[in-house]
Amino acid sequence: MKSKGFLVVISAPSGGGKTTVIRRILQRGDERFRYSISATTRKPRANEKNGVDYFFMTEKEFKKRIEHGDFVEWAIVHGNYYGTPKMTLDQWIKEGKIVFLDLDIQGGINVKEKYGNDALLIFIMPPSIQELEQRLRMRNTDDEETLQKRLAAVPKEIDKSRYYDHVVVNVDLEETVNEVMDIIHEFDHSRK
Repeated sequence: MKSKGFLVVISAPSGGGKTTVIRRILQRGDERFRYSISATTRKPRANEKNGVDYFFMTEKEFKKRIEHGDFVEWAIVHGNYYGTPKMTLDQWIKEGKIVFLDLDIQGGINVKEKYGNDALLIFIMPPSIQELEQRLRMRNTDDEETLQKRLAAVPKEIDKSRYYDHVVVNVDLEETVNEVMDIIHEFDHSRK
């Protein structure tokens, strides 16, 4: 019998490494892994592609989709709308897939409320606020005002990480990826 799939929500403060961790895991090529692409109203960064990294849309279009109930969850984060499209999540779970979601912490909490034991929440913790600020500055995608807003949100995000199933400190990327993979495999085996 095929095991039931589940959602893996990866959250972190901006610059915490969640997107990089998910990409590294997906590169390992497990046939059960899927990535749920979020929708957003924020402007694409230089290397981002519509339909690959995010579904980029206008605020008007996003609000219309909210009205139609097209999102599992949505939130306004740093002045932009973000949401998880319902489209295929439930289907993938039925098919036994392990579906990765790259969400802010409130989005992760909302998914856990809706999916319960079918959702595993992992928070990626930066080794320090100073390291996080350095990563954000090296990324060079935000103006100073946006960067300061992101940094100001970090203590609240870290505080809310207590609602997550696991917290992993991202000191070394490969170690973090391996630890997250171990958590996922343990969770998967506990459901059989």
